[in-house]
Amino acid sequence: MSISRTTPLRVAVLASGRGSNLQAIVDAIEGGQVQARIVAVISNKKDAVALERARKHGLTDIFVDSKPFAGRPDSREAYDLMLLERLQQHEVDLVLLAGYMKIVTGVLVNAYANRMMNIHPSLLPSFPGLDVQKKAIDWGCKLAGCTVHFVTEGVDEGPIIIQAAVPILDDDIPETLAARILVQEHKIYPRAVQLFAEGRLRVDGRRVLIEGAKPEGEAIISSA
Repeated sequence: MSISRTTPLRVAVLASGRGSNLQAIVDAIEGGQVQARIVAVISNKKDAVALERARKHGLTDIFVDSKPFAGRPDSREAYDLMLLERLQQHEVDLVLLAGYMKIVTGVLVNAYANRMMNIHPSLLPSFPGLDVQKKAIDWGCKLAGCTVHFVTEGVDEGPIIIQAAVPILDDDIPETLAARILVQEHKIYPRAVQLFAEGRLRVDGRRVLIEGAKPEGEAIISSA
């Protein structure tokens, strides 16, 4: 059943870098395609471009330094506890990882079970982790793409929400392939957020069922 919201979905974005997916979501919200409000953009990098993007749009930007926790056996959990406090202060409904280069712990995963999303530049479960475009090319894959998934404690292992595929061309290098995948990332991440805002996502084991989803028609063909 769809959930009727009386207030906009309250979203926080965790980012470590340039924040291009953050920008895509901001643009979709400002353009009326996504019914949500970004209440905080949080980074573990003080000079992250994502924080600059947040400031340009009048969004709350927060730098949470991880250095004070360095050397502690529970450094990751302690850091995530501080993040959790910030998220709770802002009454966050949905957490989005957008180029966030820290592995989140059970502290955040359990607090936001099925309410934390990540986007990964491969067609999961193939090629989790880093250097995924190079791996796809080296394996001779005909298709690559991107995946939005709910976050679990396993790296890139959470239930898949939505995916987009692009062909791998004979002359592709990791950089050219990554650029074409990024175009699709900017389309499907806002879409996943809107599906959540509409209450149309239901997790059933490893599957995410989308209420009212319609088939797109013909299959994607990798080559002529």
